[in-house]
Amino acid sequence: MPTIKEYNQWGKDLETYLKLKTSPIAVKMLEKEEDIPEGALRPKRDRGQHLAQCQAFAMTRRQGMTVAMTKEDHWCWAPLLAYGLVEDPHHPIVDALTSLPRFELGKYIGMVTAPLSSATFEPDMVLIYSDVAQLREMISVPKFVEKTTVKSEFDPIDSCVYAVLPVIQDGKYQITLPDLGEVSRAFAGDDEIIFSVPKDKIGKLAEGVKRNAEMKQNVDDWSHIIMQPDFPRPDFYKELFKKWGLDVED
Repeated sequence: MPTIKEYNQWGKDLETYLKLKTSPIAVKMLEKEEDIPEGALRPKRDRGQHLAQCQAFAMTRRQGMTVAMTKEDHWCWAPLLAYGLVEDPHHPIVDALTSLPRFELGKYIGMVTAPLSSATFEPDMVLIYSDVAQLREMISVPKFVEKTTVKSEFDPIDSCVYAVLPVIQDGKYQITLPDLGEVSRAFAGDDEIIFSVPKDKIGKLAEGVKRNAEMKQNVDDWSHIIMQPDFPRPDFYKELFKKWGLDVED
């Protein structure tokens, strides 16, 4: 089992080698009050304020804050229902969203988030806000290390739900679009996308990203775009094209 220090180092490696603008977020679902880390901000208790979950994510990744969100802290309905903090109200709008994944009612009392590089707890998963080039670099790790591709379900709303539940429930990577609420209330950029990493894949991802960087296949190397016809190609390209009777280099 990884130590907290190892999780912290993986967070630092991801920030360094991907050149992320904000910190990867360690996410832990809380089963009881005693699970809340000492010093965590509790918005209603400590500030007399309520937050959307995406705002708590933003405070963690941008300001380095540890934020614990229990039922009383929320100001948006979707995570309350999806995280199993409240009963289904059987409201017509909610009923129309029948595909919304949900944790068992009462299983958790809330969620705590902290930067992965400094978290004092073992995360259930990690959220990484990246640009497309950084995302491409990350999904190359399961492609070449695990011999699998990342499959995701996309929804224009409820990013705080889809970025979390399928990952914890199924143990799979997930790509999520920040929804309009997250853009308007938590300042997610139009150039940002969310990559969610299951607990048991965090180390593999960090190690793969670091290895790619050391092999000079990092984000910077992939981002130089040159419109060059008849560009140089690896030998196996030439072998395939020759087999197919197509042009190869002179």
